Amino acid sequence: MPSLNFRIVNVFTRNGDPLSGNPLCVFEDGDGLDTATMQRLARQFNLSETTFLLPSSCANARVRIFTPGYEMPFAGHPTLGSAFVCRALGRCTNEATLEMQAGVISVQAREERWTLQATPATARPCDTPVAALADILGIRPEDIGASPLWVKAGKEQLIIPLTSEAAVRRVKPDAAKFAAVSSEDGHSMAYVFAQYAPQKLISRFFFPQGSAILEDPATGSATANLGGWMIASERTLPQRFEISQGEYADRPSTLFLEVDARQRIFVSGDVIELGRGTIEL
Repeated sequence: MPSLNFRIVNVFTRNGDPLSGNPLCVFEDGDGLDTATMQRLARQFNLSETTFLLPSSCANARVRIFTPGYEMPFAGHPTLGSAFVCRALGRCTNEATLEMQAGVISVQAREERWTLQATPATARPCDTPVAALADILGIRPEDIGASPLWVKAGKEQLIIPLTSEAAVRRVKPDAAKFAAVSSEDGHSMAYVFAQYAPQKLISRFFFPQGSAILEDPATGSATANLGGWMIASERTLPQRFEISQGEYADRPSTLFLEVDARQRIFVSGDVIELGRGTIEL
C-alpha cells in the first residue's frame, strides 16, 4: 500500500494572508501512479487543480495538472505552486524549469514571490456577437470593450475586456447559455477584466462545473493570456499591471503581469504553504 506525501499551498496570496489566493494540492512524487489514479485523487481533493511531480529528462521536474474532471496542459497557479514545492524538496533552487504538456516552463523566485514565463501566445477572433456575449455574462452590450479574443499561452481561454470596474462587478453568467462559447478543446470559460487605476486591473474568471458556473479565485493561465491579448491588440509595450481577483469567490488574490518590449509574458505571485500530509492507497 503506497504512501503519498502531499502539500497544500496557496498561490497568488494577498499581503501575506495564508488563507488568501488560490489553493493547490501538490503530490511530491507521482511516479508510478497511472492517469486514472491521479484523476481520482484530484477529484478526492476537489480543488480547482491538483498536481503531481514526476522525474524529467529535460527539466527539474515533470508536472501533470488535473482539475476534478480532466487533465490540463498548463495552468498558472499550479506552475508556481509546484515550483515552490520543488524548491522545498531540494529539486531546484530559485530558478526552475518544469516540463508540462504545453512545453517547458521557466520559473524564478525572489523569496516567496514566484514568476513564470509563459509560452508565446496565439490569438484568434471570437465569433460570438457582442450582444450574445453580453447576454451570456448578464451585462449590457456597451459594457464590453474592443476585441474579445480567444488567446492561448498554454491553455486557450476567452479574454473579454470590459469598459469599467463596475461592469466587471456586475457580471453574472447565465449557466444555461454559457456552453455557447467553448475553446479549441471544448471547454467553456471566460476571463473578464477592466482597468480601474494606473497599472491596476480587476478581473474575474468563470467556468462550468456540472450545471453550475464557478468563479476562480486567481487564474494565472488567464493572466498569461491577458498578456497575449495585449500583444494581439497591439498595445504599446512594455505593460505592467497588478491584478485584483477573487473578491467574489471570498479568496482575495493578487497577481502581477508583465509584457516586456520583446513580447515576453511574465506572471508573478506569492506562494504560502498551508499544510502537508500523507495518503495511504
